[in-house]
Amino acid sequence: MTAPLTPPPPPHHQPSQDRTGQAHAGSGAGSAGHEQDGPGLRTEIRDAVLIALGLTVCGVLLGLLWWWLAPHVPLVGDVTEGSWVVYLKDSEGEQAVGVDGTFTLLALAFGAVTAAAVFLLRRRGGVPLVVALTVGGLLASVVAWRLGVWLGPTSDVVAHAKDVGKNVTFSAPLKLGAKGALLAWPIAALVVHLGLTALFGPRDPEPFHPDEPLTLPTTE
Repeated sequence: MTAPLTPPPPPHHQPSQDRTGQAHAGSGAGSAGHEQDGPGLRTEIRDAVLIALGLTVCGVLLGLLWWWLAPHVPLVGDVTEGSWVVYLKDSEGEQAVGVDGTFTLLALAFGAVTAAAVFLLRRRGGVPLVVALTVGGLLASVVAWRLGVWLGPTSDVVAHAKDVGKNVTFSAPLKLGAKGALLAWPIAALVVHLGLTALFGPRDPEPFHPDEPLTLPTTE
């Protein structure tokens, strides 16, 4: 007589292999999902640097517009006791305030426009992007300020008065009296970008908790 053939028992390590395979598959799916969720930190930092540099270059345009649109402050030179004296032609004029106001309004407009453009390019936002808007806007304001001063009349008003002659009106150097105007661009950029992100930015999906009981509609 022959003994009945019985199948060999399954190996004990097979379930662990299955679980290991499932774990590898799950980790692969998780990494793929992470790549689909958005760019990595290195990509965000690279984009932030490019945005900051682009905003700094835009400061050249702001400086040109400020130099062109800012009102001129009239000065007059005179000789008193053998020395030249320069004073305002219109002591009650508001041209100096208009110079600061022109820069502030232009900077606010540039900040709003650049923030909207950045939002259209990168809707996901992120901390590096916000930092780029702040730093880039501030650098652009400084570039515009220094460029406008350089393009404007000379800062040596006494020599300028001697060149044009006694009691001849000439323009004062272009200067920014209120240095707080340099913050107009970054503040406007932050406000506009945060507002657009809150209104039209992508929404994160609500988390699903598997432990919560699932309620089904009951039928009578």
